[in-house]
Formats: sequence, C-alpha cells, structure tokens
Amino acid sequence: MRLINLLRATVSGAVVGACAFGLAGTAAAQDGPTTIDDIIVTAQKREQSLQDVPIVVTSLSGEMLEDAGVRDIKDLQIVTPGLVVTSNSSEAATTARIRGVGTVGDNPGLESSVGVVIDGVYRSRNSVGFGDLGELSRIEVLKGPQGTLFGKNTSAGVINIITESPSFTPGYNAELTIGNYGAMGAAGSVTGPINDQMAMRLYAGRRVRDGFYNVDTGDGPRTETDDNNQDFWTVRGQLLWTPSDNASVRVIADYSSRDEYCCTGVQVRTGPTYPFIDALSNGLGQRPPAAGFGKLPYSRQAYANRASDQVIEDSGISIEANVDLPDLFGGSQLTSISAIRRWTSSNGQESDYTGADLAYRINDGNFGYDVDNLSQEIRLAGRTDKLDWLFGVFATAESIERGDTFYMGADYTAMMSLLITSQLNQINPAIPMSPGTIGCFTRAGQTAAGFQGCLTSGGTGTGANAPTGPGFTIGRAYEDDYSQDSSSFAVFTNNTWHVTDAFDLTFGLRYTMDDKSVEGTQRNTPGNENACNGALANAAAIGAVLGANTSAILGRFCLPWTNSAFQNRDIDETRDGNQLSGTVKASYRFNPSVMTYLSYARGYKSFGYNLDRVQSGITPTSSLFFPSEVVDSYEAGVKMTLLDRTLLLNASYFDQTFTDFQLNTFLGTSFVVESIPELTSRGVDMDFLWFTPIEGLSLQGGMTFIDAKYGEFTAADMANPGNFPQLSLLPGNRASFAPEVSGTASINFDRPVGNGMRAGFSLAAKYTSEYNTGSDLLPFKMQDAYTVLNGRISLGTEDERWTGELWVQNLTDEEYYQVVYNGFIQGNAFASTVQPNGTFYNPALDTLTYNAFLAHPRTYGLTLRVRY
Repeated sequence: MRLINLLRATVSGAVVGACAFGLAGTAAAQDGPTTIDDIIVTAQKREQSLQDVPIVVTSLSGEMLEDAGVRDIKDLQIVTPGLVVTSNSSEAATTARIRGVGTVGDNPGLESSVGVVIDGVYRSRNSVGFGDLGELSRIEVLKGPQGTLFGKNTSAGVINIITESPSFTPGYNAELTIGNYGAMGAAGSVTGPINDQMAMRLYAGRRVRDGFYNVDTGDGPRTETDDNNQDFWTVRGQLLWTPSDNASVRVIADYSSRDEYCCTGVQVRTGPTYPFIDALSNGLGQRPPAAGFGKLPYSRQAYANRASDQVIEDSGISIEANVDLPDLFGGSQLTSISAIRRWTSSNGQESDYTGADLAYRINDGNFGYDVDNLSQEIRLAGRTDKLDWLFGVFATAESIERGDTFYMGADYTAMMSLLITSQLNQINPAIPMSPGTIGCFTRAGQTAAGFQGCLTSGGTGTGANAPTGPGFTIGRAYEDDYSQDSSSFAVFTNNTWHVTDAFDLTFGLRYTMDDKSVEGTQRNTPGNENACNGALANAAAIGAVLGANTSAILGRFCLPWTNSAFQNRDIDETRDGNQLSGTVKASYRFNPSVMTYLSYARGYKSFGYNLDRVQSGITPTSSLFFPSEVVDSYEAGVKMTLLDRTLLLNASYFDQTFTDFQLNTFLGTSFVVESIPELTSRGVDMDFLWFTPIEGLSLQGGMTFIDAKYGEFTAADMANPGNFPQLSLLPGNRASFAPEVSGTASINFDRPVGNGMRAGFSLAAKYTSEYNTGSDLLPFKMQDAYTVLNGRISLGTEDERWTGELWVQNLTDEEYYQVVYNGFIQGNAFASTVQPNGTFYNPALDTLTYNAFLAHPRTYGLTLRVRY
C-alpha cells in the first residue's frame, strides 16, 4: 500500500481504535461489530494487531483515556495494573514504576527505568513527559525491558504516547471545564488541509485550579495559604506534508509552561521534637503528635513558612519523515525522526515542612535544572513472505545544567542544638524550652570539664572542651553548580522469521555506546562552616568525653551544607561504556484464537553521576559516579481471542533480575544514589477486554501480581558502606512501591437513545494492595490497600456535535499517600550498632517525624465539548 493511502487509513484507524475501548460512534465507524482485531499497536515499531505482539502491552485508546479522565501520565495509573506514578517535592520530580521497578526522579543525573516516548521522540527523564498531553490517539504501556527498539533507559518498560496527527478532513473541537477547588479549563484544536499536499493541526489548552492543601505559614515570609495548585498552559502545532504517494513529513512544535505552588508535605507522624519546633514557630509549628507518637489521622493541613513555587517550561520541535522504497529489498520504508528539546525548572522549596524557619531554597534561578536534548533516529524496515526485518541507528546528545543552593533559616541553630542535646544526654529530646536553654547544650554530669556550649548566630562555644568560634550562620549555606554532558550512539535490528504459518522467531539486538562527563563546583558561603571547623579542631577533646558517640556528634556539626570539606571543591569526571542489549522471542499460534510465546530480553539503564553533595560520615565521597543498571528478563505468555473475536484474554508470567539497581534514597539530609546488587521482580500479568453483545457496552480490566524483592547484601557489597545502616531493612525484603496485587476494571457504555441524542457512562476503578512508599522501607512509610474510582456520565447529540459530561475523579475520596519521607533533621530511626533483628533499625529509638506528599482528593466537575 502506498504511503499516502496508509496515512489516510491511519486517520480512520484512529477512529476505530477509539471505538475499541470507548465505543463512541461504533456503528458509524465501521460495518459490523467491533472486534479485537481493530486494536492496532506499534510496540515493535510497525503496525500490528495487539494479539500478534509477543510482549505485554496495555493499549489505551483516546476515547478510553478521555472516559477515565486521563490528562497526564500520572492519571494513567487508573487504567494500567502494575503501573505506579508518584511525585514529591515538585512536579519536576515525578517517577513512573512498572512491575515495582522505577527510578526516583529527584536527581537529574539518573535516567529513568521506565522510558517515555511521545510521537517517536524519546524523553530521557520521566518528569519531562508529564503535562497536559492534549489530543491523544492512544497510549501503549509496554511492560518489561524494551532495550532493543526503544533504547537504553527502558529497563522496566516504556510508555509510548501517540498524539492525534493532522487530518485532510476539516474539523475542530473545543471544551470548557469547571470543577471544585476552583478548577477551570479550556482547550481546543483545529485541523484540516492547507492544500492538496499539506494538512495542519493546532491545539491549545489552559488549566487552573486552587490548591489541595491548607497551609499554616508559621514564621513566614510565605504568603500563600494553599498549595498544590494548577496553573498550566500548552500549545502544539503540527504540519503533515505528503509530497507524493510514497512520502510524508510530519512536523510538530510544542511549548508548555507551569507556574504553580507545589509541593508541601504534611505530618503523618509527629515525633518528640514537636515541642521545640512549636516553640520556634509563630503558633503551631506542625501537627501535634498522637498519643505515644503514633500515626496521625489523614489530614491536608500543611505547615510551611517558605514558598514552594515552581516554574517549569518544556518545548521542542520534531520532524518525522517516512518514504516508501518499493524497489529496495522487495519493498521497504525509510523512517527518520529528528528532535530538539529543552526542559527547564526553577523551584522554591520548604525543606523542613514546618512553621519554624529551619531550611529552605529560593526560586531565584539557582535551584533547579535544565535539560537540552538533540536526538536522531533512522530506521529501514521491510517484509517478505518469511521475514519482517528492521535495522536502525539512534544518536542523542544531552546537556544538563543543575544549580543547587541551600539556606539555613533563623531557627536552624536552635534546632540543631536540640538534636545535639538529645544525643549528648541520651534522654527524651523534649527538653525545657525556657529562653535560657534554647540554643544551648550540655552533657549531664559533665559541666565545665566536659562538653557544653551554646550555638547562637555569631555566638561562641563555652566550656573546657567545647568547639570554638561562631556557631551556624543563618542565610545561604552553599551554592553548587553541575554541568553534565552525555552522548549516546546505538545501532539496532529487530527481525521476525515466520518459520511456518504458525511459528515465529524474533531476534533483536542493540549495541549502545555512551559517553558522559560532569564538571561541578561546590562552594560554601564564607563563615557557615565555622561550627564544623570548630568541632573538628576539638575532636580529640570531644572524643575523650563522648567516646563512641563522637562521630555522631561531629556529624551534626558537619552535615553536607555546613561541611567545610566541600569548600572550594571542584569536580571533573569522565566515563564511557558500551552495552549490548537484545531479545529473543518464540511465538506459536495454535489456531486463529490462541497464541503462546516465550521470550528473553536484556535491558539496561546507563551509568551516571549523582549531582548532589554526597558524603560518607563527614568525608565527601571521592566520586559522584554510579554504574549502569542491567536487567535480564524471562517471560511466558498466552494471548486468546474468543467469542467471535470480541473477547481478549491475555496472561503472562515474568521473571526479571536487575543488577546494580540504581536506588536514589533520601536519608533525612540529602539524596544518595546507591547501587543495590540485586533486585528481582517476578509475577503474573493478566488482562481482558470484552465487546459485549449489548450495543455500546464494553468491559475491560487486568490484574498484576508482583513479588519484587531485594537480594541479600551487606555493607561490603555497597559502593558506600557507610550508607548501609540506613538501608539495612532492604536485604531480602519487598521493594518499595511494589504492591503484591494491583487490578483495574472499567465499564464503558455509549449508545443512541433516540431523537438524535446519545448517552453514556463509564466507571474505572483500580485496586492496589499495601506497599511501602519509602526507599529505606521504614515501617511508618507503609501505605494500606486502597481503591480509586473515576466516573463519567455524558449526554449529547448522536453525531457528537456537542456533548456534556459530568465527571468525578476519586469518587469515594480515598485517602492515601504518594510518598512518605523523613522529616528534615527531626529525629533518627537507626541505631549506631546492629540490633537483634539484624538491621540497624530500632523501633524503640525511632524519634523521626514522618511527612507525606498526598494523593489527590475527590474532584468533580462539568465539561462541555463541541466538535465538527
């Protein structure tokens, strides 16, 4: 078939694909009932029926995504079992996980385990693919490593997004939305021919909403009393040029901007440091503790004295050219995809999430990061009676600029004094709060001859063995800059040999060459490291009094932002590496209704650099480097198409072993990347889709059972053994964000009701069993099992000229956490020695305050759509 006819058929196919799930306009779109054969995917970089692809693919049409309320990839969880998407202190730090595996997004030096591809253009970080995706043709979620066709940073899977392309048939659509929390939105598009060879499509959208949190601003100067609002706009323009029947060129240019406040955390367990923080704050400093410092009731009451503003911009241009070459190798197609993209973020941050002024970052352009990416892919593909073949090359150049500036607030010195006091005295840290004791510490029974002193802004230490010189200096603690450049070049092939009419063998191979370098400067603000210097100068005298506790006390004085060892430290590292990835698949079709397959795949995620201050004890690590993550995956599955090809039943067993899994974890003071020797993820994926005999009614669902566990390891197996105590709960235990069971189910109904009108409804639900939300697996970070429901009721004209929808997200107002994390310098959970259970965790010594970033509450509203 010539390319121009294929393109025009694809436009019709998009309508059929929409009907495959939403069933809107089924009768008009095709003759006869909708069948499973109408679901077309490009999971192997060529159009195929979903049931002919020997991998697990969840294909979601634009209609179903609209029915389920999917605006961005975070919403995609509701219709995809085994997918978990979270964000934390900023929407710039968003993470997707498939089958319990993903990469925390706080550090731009890490690539993503789950790759995001939008219109054929790979996005190197999850966060750069999260925004209003506009008009969608479909989304394909590919589970398991996809290192042959989709590239290096796809060790856990791929989210492949295909937007609507320009049409030669004129059309427009528009929508207006209003909802609770002051939500308002408007979006629209226009498409049609410019001439006989060129068509265009233009989309624009704008969305605003008030915040989900009430904020007590404490000491200020923050003025915003809500948080997690939305203020977003986007525009995407496209041109489709078909100069001949054998060639097409699609050009896409897009720009989006967010200017929002996100994200504050709330206390889910307030620890024993509460009285001191409360005294330091103007009124309440955080949520009052529960009896026995237990878990607090769910609440959206946040405390933040500093602003959490974020400005994010994403822009780019891509050019996709396809040329049919009928005389080359018996008929082939050449595809070229070129793209240039820029993504920037600049954030403010309330670092301690209390009303006290402990620590913060300012949105002045010195906290955030920029990613510039240039990519080029070229593929040549064809087929014969016995062989479907594909060869390609891929190249990308990427530049990351990160600024990291950290400030100590006016209350930092007093808070640090409390922590030092609690360690020195080994008593309940809720010490008297009279003005004469705030900022002072002493070891019981050790007066002038022991270790005592006062830390005040500009004050001095006192006592025979106290550190000398001024205490901590409030204000800017440091200003660091990092610049990482990387280049990657790959050659790949993927070929399917049709051994018989029923038996296929697929061989894929990719060879990737990576080169990365990083340059950085770490600079303390003059004077802020004096407390650390003073403590180190008196280390011998302190050690004579404190003995084994000396290092812990010195660590309080020499945290990363006050550690004098970072002063005037320059970074210059370069690494390169090569990696072979690939796949072997065998599929056998017993009959037209049943296909089984076996597969092996190897994927990997590239090495990188931890663009942060990292130290072991009080000594900065000598290198920011961490090695590549590699996965070997085995899968066995069956795909069945039953009931006159109206029912899809698929199931697969998977067994994945990750080596040097890149864990990015927050240790209460900073993020640290550690390579965990082994992580296994084993389980079963199942899904079904039924186009029922009842006109307009379809049912869809799926289940994923996961057993994702870390292997056994000790401190000696880690790149930085000093981090093992705080990760000692990991060996042999279930990984975070890896629920044992997750399941989705949806019902979609849409049909004419007479008088030229049609009505419909949809209900989508997802159940998730309990899982731990913390990378250190502390018990207080467990999330109980929960179920989320989204619903929609619609009424409109049969030709869809207008449609009104009443919708609700999180119908039952389910209360659950995205991420639970350690409160900044608010207690400790780990002992200095191994405990009877073999870890360093001691519940009796757990004085931590735990905070959480919460999931969205119930939202509802009304949307009016008009189409032509």
